[in-house]
Amino acid sequence: MNSRGRCGRRLAGAIAVLFLLAGAAGCASYENFADAFLRGELPDDVVRIGVFEPLSGRDGASGEEELAGIELAHSLRAEVIGKPVELVIADNHSDIDEAFSAAQSLADRKVSVVLGSYRSTLSIAGGKVFEENGIPAIAVTNGNPLVTNTNDFYFRVRYVESFQGVAVAKYAVEELGIAKAAVMREIDDNFSVAVSQAFADKVVALTGNPDSIVYTADCAADTANYGPELTKIKEAGAEAVFLPTSVENGVAVVKQARKLGLDAVFLGTDLWHDASLLQAADEDVLAGMAFSSDMGRQTVKNALSDAFTRAYAKEYGEEAEPSAAILLGFDAYMLALDAIERAGTSVRTERIRDELMRTRSFPGASGNITFDENGDPIKSVPIAAVQDGAFVNIYTAEPNWGAPAAEQGDAYS
Repeated sequence: MNSRGRCGRRLAGAIAVLFLLAGAAGCASYENFADAFLRGELPDDVVRIGVFEPLSGRDGASGEEELAGIELAHSLRAEVIGKPVELVIADNHSDIDEAFSAAQSLADRKVSVVLGSYRSTLSIAGGKVFEENGIPAIAVTNGNPLVTNTNDFYFRVRYVESFQGVAVAKYAVEELGIAKAAVMREIDDNFSVAVSQAFADKVVALTGNPDSIVYTADCAADTANYGPELTKIKEAGAEAVFLPTSVENGVAVVKQARKLGLDAVFLGTDLWHDASLLQAADEDVLAGMAFSSDMGRQTVKNALSDAFTRAYAKEYGEEAEPSAAILLGFDAYMLALDAIERAGTSVRTERIRDELMRTRSFPGASGNITFDENGDPIKSVPIAAVQDGAFVNIYTAEPNWGAPAAEQGDAYS
């Protein structure tokens, strides 16, 4: 008999014994056996978390920020299901073609979950590989809905871009008591159009008045004179103006509005949560501006946010202010380990994906997170403003927590 025949008989005998053991020990033993042999996946003493980021090229600095948050979380929790966690880092070089290769390298390393990438187009490119290999992925700062709604294995910790319009509308109506609002959108900008529609729809729903949006101005991005549109908004009696545009354009509009005697509050998106706003506008202009923000750390108080605050201060200094990318990168890693822990396995990646989908009210450092049917987070959205020369949170839009996604209906009802 040749050696191959002897090995084959020994393997068959071993498998037969394992089947008998599995029958005696129950389902758990059988599943461990299946993981190790039937699925061709040998037990491993290490849990590998893939990091899929642009660490070079035009997006290198942003990728490094997301990685910093992931590494900070790893420094606090480097073990799950009794195994050490290893970060497997793949640089996609800020390039779509390179993203495919980087994603495949992570699949070849048998990672349990992938975190990243910065820039939605890179995530979409790599996402095809992750889905084909059944590996769940969690985007950190992506806002494009195509990342998740075309891929059953991709999740995100940052809310979808248009979601900001819903939160800002809730602030306007429920906190400020606004009954009439206007919209000034950049007609050639997809983000501006989408978030404006979300804002308008929510204002109408909350007020119960189909005429509560009293004027909609379609502006070009290079508009310099907003006087005619602002005059119409003033005449329409708008108490608030939703203005999803850049800091530079936002300040220019508000300055012109004040000269025309329009005292409405101007509402923006996280584009305004930028240090440049503090230099671009005076106190009179800033007093009439509020905006949605990813930076909810000041309003979040739980064990994980406290741990993040302490770890960040130790690493970067007491006065350092974390970026949204670092905060969300931290939460993405902690969510991944939470799903692995609940799944009880690091090799059955489809089970880990299912546990991510079941995530309800995860107490992240950036706020509570519940995933909807697309893998998008239903989460707290802070509303910020500038007071005494600093950004402060003035309101937090909270969704309905706890119910399954199919039962949530309107998340901010």
